[in-house]
Amino acid sequence: MSFSAPAASSSSSSSSAVSSPSSTATSWFSGIVRGRTNRSGSVKMTNNSSEYNAGPIKARNQFCGVLFKYGPKPIQVAFKTGDYKQQVIFIGGLTDGFLATEYLEPLAIALDKEKWSLVQLLMSSSYTGYGTSSLKQDASELDQLVSYLINKEDSEGVVLLGHSTGCQDIVHYMRTNAACSRAVRAAILQAPVSDREYRATLPETASMIDLASTMIAEGRSSELMPKEADPSAPITAYRYHSLCAYMGDDDLFSSDLSDDQLRMRLGHMSNTPCQVIFSMADEYVPEYVDKKALVER
Repeated sequence: MSFSAPAASSSSSSSSAVSSPSSTATSWFSGIVRGRTNRSGSVKMTNNSSEYNAGPIKARNQFCGVLFKYGPKPIQVAFKTGDYKQQVIFIGGLTDGFLATEYLEPLAIALDKEKWSLVQLLMSSSYTGYGTSSLKQDASELDQLVSYLINKEDSEGVVLLGHSTGCQDIVHYMRTNAACSRAVRAAILQAPVSDREYRATLPETASMIDLASTMIAEGRSSELMPKEADPSAPITAYRYHSLCAYMGDDDLFSSDLSDDQLRMRLGHMSNTPCQVIFSMADEYVPEYVDKKALVER
């Protein structure tokens, strides 16, 4: 969900996952992050740096890797652990940037054992930039990163891992059918919950949606909303409407969307191996939402 702190409910011990095409005894995601010999055991993270293996993590909150530019804008930088031909690209949610969640550390270690790199990127929408950006802009910059990995790093394929609103970026990017999207071997949607349903619980949302709709109708979609619309970051009328309004561009995972609406918005993802990982204790999901039923849909 939006405004998530590192290792918020996304790391909850209670979660539900569903994959497409049909799951087997060992999911394709498990094949990425576990050894091909099916060795068991999870990666334990401690504050003692001596317990870290030589690899992508030097100590807690210390990643080893390469920082590089992938596009012309100053914000377009990415950080890669490991020097491998296959990459998992982590796409964070609203307000996220580097080191967005605590699970990135054990994930980087597990991927390194499988000879996969972990790539974290910054986009125009990172940190407080989300309010003046859009899914379309994110998709364009994500495509630039994938293009860089293909043409500069000789990538043999990528997996997209979205956290929270980053899941919307993946769905939108795969709909664009950009040339580089063909390099996407699979997608992981982690905590793909509804920004609209969460924001509907806030008292100012209804009046702010009306204001955003009026501004858009007047041709002022790129103008900023009042500060009370979003105290965390400047936000345009378009992006506020996209996140908060029924069937806005960001409204992809709401529980009140019909099967036909979900099919229209998510149906193209059936062409890509996709796993959904939903945090059953996510504090940004209203209590009335049947989380298990939503995942099954």
